[in-house]
Amino acid sequence: MPAVTKAPNVAGEHLVDYEEKVFEDVKAEPGEKALVTFHTVAFEGSIGFVNLLQATRLKRKGYETSVLLYGPGVTLGVQRGFPTLGDEAFPGHQNFNKQIVKFMEEGGKVYACRFALQALYGHGEGALIPGIKPINPLDVLDIVLLHKKAGAVILDTWTL
Repeated sequence: MPAVTKAPNVAGEHLVDYEEKVFEDVKAEPGEKALVTFHTVAFEGSIGFVNLLQATRLKRKGYETSVLLYGPGVTLGVQRGFPTLGDEAFPGHQNFNKQIVKFMEEGGKVYACRFALQALYGHGEGALIPGIKPINPLDVLDIVLLHKKAGAVILDTWTL
């Protein structure tokens, strides 16, 4: 059996070069837009949270950034908590809510499809995090088309 001679990793060590940046730091030109769409269920994978972080980063780079929650994506925008709304039942339980609130506080816009909210998930508009704008299901395609016409950066977030 081979012997392991490498010392174990120690807290505080660096295992990769996290300072090297390969590409230029792109910033938005005045008026440039970005749209991040979400057709993913909260807590069913990391992509929902990761792309909320990307939306926040796009906003900070100067893009006029909007988030679209549709289909199962509306589950990212509902108020949650246990035993009462706002309570964190386990570490990370409020990560979607907190990130959406931070994004909106920094000037980002969030839209949620009313059809998905009610017909698919049984929620009313009052279940949404304050500041999220409910929209008609016919607006789901139009917000994408308007951003496409404007030449926006569009990130589509999907899970199956």
